[in-house]
Amino acid sequence: MEKKTKVVVVGGTGYLGQHLLQALAGDRYDVAFTHHSCPLPRLLLEAFPHFPSFHVDLKTGLGFHSISHHFGQRLSGLKSTICFQPDVVVNCAALSVPRVCEQDPDSALSINVPSSLVNWLSSAFPTKNKTLLIHLSTDQVYEGVKSFYKEEDETLAVNVYGKSKVAAELLIRDKCQNFAILRSSIIFGPQTLSPLPKNLPVQWMDSVLQKGDTVDFFHDEYRCPIYVTDLVSIILRLIDRWVLSDDKQMRLLLNAGGPDRLARVQMAEVVAQVRGHDLSLIKHVSASSVDRRVVSPADISMDITKLIQTLDISPTSFKDGVRLTLQSESRSHILS
Repeated sequence: MEKKTKVVVVGGTGYLGQHLLQALAGDRYDVAFTHHSCPLPRLLLEAFPHFPSFHVDLKTGLGFHSISHHFGQRLSGLKSTICFQPDVVVNCAALSVPRVCEQDPDSALSINVPSSLVNWLSSAFPTKNKTLLIHLSTDQVYEGVKSFYKEEDETLAVNVYGKSKVAAELLIRDKCQNFAILRSSIIFGPQTLSPLPKNLPVQWMDSVLQKGDTVDFFHDEYRCPIYVTDLVSIILRLIDRWVLSDDKQMRLLLNAGGPDRLARVQMAEVVAQVRGHDLSLIKHVSASSVDRRVVSPADISMDITKLIQTLDISPTSFKDGVRLTLQSESRSHILS
């Protein structure tokens, strides 16, 4: 019988985390996930009844050692205690709202710089090269003064969120033997199994335009939004590559964005075209016209050539991703 790959998803109740759990729900993987909020959503427990969950405090690291004792590949030669080591850990957890990070920089640093996670991986297991850490970073590590940043370009974040993510990357590259860091842009796609309270970008644009009122959208901030299924596929390919490798060596840094460089106003226009909303409702405004209480980089579009070549993927266009997202929302409403 083929050995299953042991995967721990840190931040399994978040947007990307839930979509990843769905993709991992099969015969190939043994999956566990961490959460911070309690109690766990009922819909999540019902969807993944066989996935063990662990309450973990990323600030202090409390809870990580419970994973070592209850989940993973059993390590031989440890006489005093039974210890289990996961094959892959995917860190999706973050304090990811830039304004909130600006208001509480201490929390941003203690959560977004995964010191407790890295310390657990380096101290709990004697074979430190057996676990791959896949870490979700952000396009906001870039300064935002040009288009199509490459991985080797300087990271010069302009806000606390971006700076915390730069610090996280430096920590992982310094302390972890094997890692893959994914600099993600805006993630969009269908709602999660256990719906999140936050506004999802495409769904929000659709809902406000449906009301028939004029809405302001920035015309001078550029991103490369990525369809959530593509990001999940990237993670799965990295897991498979790790499992199949004999030498167990991986030190990857990849821009993980979609294929289109878009301002918010262009995103809204695509949503309007797909849904048939009135384009005249979309008002072009400058990002500088709104006080968001945080500095936001102007253009952090990313060159994803390395991603495409390394993993042999074809990212979904924003327009196709919007169609798929809204089709999924329509099916969900019919079923409910």
